[in-house]
Amino acid sequence: MLAVAPALAACSPEAAPPARADAPVIVPGAPGQSGSGPARSPAEAGPVAADVRFAEAMIPHHRQALEMAGLAAARTGDPLVTAVADRVADGQRPEIAVMESWLRSLGRTPPPAHDHGTGDHGMSGYGMASEEDLTRLRTARGRAFDTLFLTLMIRHHEGAVGMAAQELRRGRDRAMRAMAQDVVSGQQIEIARMRGIQRRLASP
Repeated sequence: MLAVAPALAACSPEAAPPARADAPVIVPGAPGQSGSGPARSPAEAGPVAADVRFAEAMIPHHRQALEMAGLAAARTGDPLVTAVADRVADGQRPEIAVMESWLRSLGRTPPPAHDHGTGDHGMSGYGMASEEDLTRLRTARGRAFDTLFLTLMIRHHEGAVGMAAQELRRGRDRAMRAMAQDVVSGQQIEIARMRGIQRRLASP
């Protein structure tokens, strides 16, 4: 399991400077010690605010992908679409577990199950399907489902790649940066596969 240094409790509002996206999470010294040791450069620092925002936004983003993927089995007859849905479930469910564990190790509560990315995470809305989109997907069957599913999932994956690119630019935590790199590489491959299926569906 990826180990992450715990965050120091927040200071009082009067004493706290404005938060910065690249501000490191300070690791306190052991009881009885006067401080936390020599200051580390941002590149050597532990988690920063951007890392936390990434995890807190990506968890509900992945959950919606799982929700869409879970609709496929009863609505498509295309084995390629089924395979896409299975890969989404197999890849993103364990990533959610890693991010939830990482947040808990910082003393933070992961986003609740009903959070679909509409909270103030700084990355919400990246390719997320609307409730209207999801209703249409739930009622579609066969080729109509396949077409809509691929359209929504491609957009969803593109949003995840954008979120991960932000983490790679601003984040400092090794675990979250590795997660972001996996999202970029893995979901770009899936986007290419889904576009190939779209072309096949569009052909006479």
